[in-house]
Amino acid sequence: MTQEIDTRIDSGILTIAFNRLQRKNAITNAMYTTLADALAAGAIDPGVRVAVIQGHESVFTAGNDIADFAKGPPAEDPPVLRFLQTIATFPKPLLAAVCGPAVGIGTTLLLHVDMAYAGENAAFVLPFVDLGLCPEAASSLLLPQMLGYHRAAEALFTGEPMGAQEALALGLVNKVLAPAEVNAFAQAQARKLAAKPISSLLEIKRLMKKGNEAAIVQQIADEGATFQRMLGEPAAREAMAAFMEKRKPDFSGL
Repeated sequence: MTQEIDTRIDSGILTIAFNRLQRKNAITNAMYTTLADALAAGAIDPGVRVAVIQGHESVFTAGNDIADFAKGPPAEDPPVLRFLQTIATFPKPLLAAVCGPAVGIGTTLLLHVDMAYAGENAAFVLPFVDLGLCPEAASSLLLPQMLGYHRAAEALFTGEPMGAQEALALGLVNKVLAPAEVNAFAQAQARKLAAKPISSLLEIKRLMKKGNEAAIVQQIADEGATFQRMLGEPAAREAMAAFMEKRKPDFSGL
């Protein structure tokens, strides 16, 4: 458990909030463990009917903490993989409130929530190509399904940021609001769902996800193995070194 992830349960709503603002909510292995633990506990807790993942009105998350990430995950049961498997199979309604930068997993985790709300300042970034890596969170499967192949290819091949209105037009988020209103709006939506019969919510989600869940779990595993291999290859090493040295990476010949 880490204090850099806040969790609380109130009126049937599990709220999971990034709380590392001084580092732009960059996610460490310890934070992934807490995220996975919170979702796993919420999935079986009869007192939890809905869950919300949120950040600060200025930033959702800068993605992986590069310094922590460079150390490498534990050899057994990497926390990030456990988190991805847990969020992908979470059986109850899951909402997200996103303001400011949502880098890497900050964007791809949205492919596993049921409703997402964004601030006007939201910026969705898929930087994998510029890190010499492959996508994660089954985004190589889910983004083409959601956006269509060509738009997904453009997003993943270029790594260029996507603004809130573009994300809304593409169906990545449900609504765009002023940043100061996003968390409260997501909580209000969660309260609406918490007042509905949980049996119906569970079955609706199960039926909508039916037929795709096994493929998603397998894609997460396949991407994870590829990601781990690519971490040790020259392009990723150059990207990490450039980040730590605060310079532009040189991928010529890689």
